[in-house]
Amino acid sequence: MGAGKSTIGRLLSHELKLAFTDVDREVEERAGANIPWIFDVEGEEGFRQREAQVIDELTLQDGLVIATGGGAVIRAENRACLQSRGTVIYLMTSVEQQLERTAKDKNRPLLQADNPKHVLEQLIEKREPFYLSTSDIVVKTDRRHPKNVVNEIIRQLKRKELIN
Repeated sequence: MGAGKSTIGRLLSHELKLAFTDVDREVEERAGANIPWIFDVEGEEGFRQREAQVIDELTLQDGLVIATGGGAVIRAENRACLQSRGTVIYLMTSVEQQLERTAKDKNRPLLQADNPKHVLEQLIEKREPFYLSTSDIVVKTDRRHPKNVVNEIIRQLKRKELIN
């Protein structure tokens, strides 16, 4: 959350001349409702089911840069789709940076709590092992301009011979 997935995904797709899709936006579009509403009505499980369906469908397509939500990795089926059908990039960021970037965003149901910092710390503790085991590339985003992050991603993709 707040790592810059959508911003960096858009920039990366532009540089690679690929289409860009944000899983959260796709879920909202298909549901005809925003994520907080989905969480309120269907709970996190309902949202995660919708998210898994979108990830499964999108990862079957070629020529896409996909930004997933931060919680997508908690489901084994999502990790399997992502790993087997593409290159996974983990945008690593600190809790402090996440707090800064999400402070005024009311569209993040998991952070609508008395202590968002504690929530983020718990989420990273639970999710980071999945991020690390699923990703092909890890890039730190703290205090970095998105274009610099994209340039580093492209360098790593070339080094790993994942692009020309």
